Amino acid sequence: MTTTLRVIIDQMVAAVPGGIGRYTEEITRELINTAPSGCDVVGIVSSSPQSAYDEIAAKLPGLSGLYKSALARRELTTAWQHGFTRLPGRGMLHSTSMMAPLHRHDRLNRGDQVVVTIHDTVPWSHPETLTPHGVAWHKAMAKRAERYADGVVVPTHAVAEQLSEIIDFGDRIRVIGGAVSSTLEVPADGDERAERLDLPERYVMAVGTLEPRKGLDRLIRAMASTSDADIPLIIAGPKGWGDVDVDELAAAAGVAPERVKTLGYLSNSDLAVAMDRATVFAYPSLAEGFGLPVLEAMHLGTPVIHTDVPALMEVAADAGLVVALDDDATFVERLAGAIDSVIDDSQLASRLGYAGMDRSKVFSWRNSADKVWQLHADL
Repeated sequence: MTTTLRVIIDQMVAAVPGGIGRYTEEITRELINTAPSGCDVVGIVSSSPQSAYDEIAAKLPGLSGLYKSALARRELTTAWQHGFTRLPGRGMLHSTSMMAPLHRHDRLNRGDQVVVTIHDTVPWSHPETLTPHGVAWHKAMAKRAERYADGVVVPTHAVAEQLSEIIDFGDRIRVIGGAVSSTLEVPADGDERAERLDLPERYVMAVGTLEPRKGLDRLIRAMASTSDADIPLIIAGPKGWGDVDVDELAAAAGVAPERVKTLGYLSNSDLAVAMDRATVFAYPSLAEGFGLPVLEAMHLGTPVIHTDVPALMEVAADAGLVVALDDDATFVERLAGAIDSVIDDSQLASRLGYAGMDRSKVFSWRNSADKVWQLHADL
C-alpha cells in the first residue's frame, strides 16, 4: 500500500514566485528524493496554463502526480480563506505556505492531517510593507491555522518566538529552515554569462523582489555616500508591489543612473555568476523570516552585509557584517560605511567570505525534507 504526501506547490505558478516560490521548489524536490519506502509525493496547484504544468514536471522529476484545481489562483485563495473547496483524497497534506484548505478533519480516525508553513510575521510586525489585502489574507489564514492545522512549520527560531506572541500554536510549531539550492553553482560558461549580463569588474549586489520591505531605497541612498563614487549597484529580482522604481530612487538619491542596474529574475546559473563576482553582497531588509539570499551569497564566498533582523542574525550567525536598524536617522550612513569597510579592506572581505562558506554548509535541503517527513510521521 502506497502512502501519499500531497504538497501544495501553488507558489511555483504565482505571478511573482519570490522567495516562497524558491522554497517550494527546493523542499518539494527533496521531499521526492527522500520519500520513505512506500511513500510518494503528489503536487497540488491552481488552474494554470499547460506551460506552467510542463515547467513543474521539468523542475520536479519524480512527482507522482499533479492535482490541478478547476479554480484559478485568486479564486482558490479566496475559497480556502473562507473554508470552501476541499481536496479529493485523504491522509497527509503539506502546504509550503499558508495557502491550504484548513477545515475540520479527523486526524485520529481517518489519518487526515494538515501542515502549513508560516514564513514570517511581517503581516503583524511590518504591515505597511505589504498590501492591505495581503495583510488581511495572512491574518485570516493564520486564524484558520490556529483552529485546524495539525502542524505549523516556521523557518527559524526567531519566527517561532515572534509567532508565539501573536498566536498560541503550542507544541504544533516545528522549526525547519531552508538551504542553498544544489543547482546554485557557477557554471563552466561563467565568463560568457557575465559578459551577457554586462557585469562590471567590481560591484555591490542585492537580491530580492522589488518591494518596500527589502530596503532597496536605503541601499541606493547609501551608494551615494560610498567612498568609491563609481562602484555600481547590481540588483537581481522580479518586480513586486509598492511601485519600487529603482531609476526614480537613484535620481532622488543623486546616484548616477549608470551606477544602478536591475537584472530582473535570474536563473540559478546566472544568479550564481552574478553573486560570485560581486565585491560585496548587501541585504538591507527590514524584516525576514529566513533570508535565503544571504545564505546563497555566503555559499559562493561573497562577503555579506545584512541588517540585525533576528532571523538574519540566526541564519548568518557571525559570518556577516551587521548594520543595526535601531537608529533610522543614521542607518544609511552606517550602511555606506559597512560597504566601504569591505571594499577597502581585502582581509575583512576574505575573512567574511570564508566564514560565510562555512556557515552555509550548516543548512541542507535533505535535512529539511527529512524533518518534514518526520513531522508527518509524528502526527
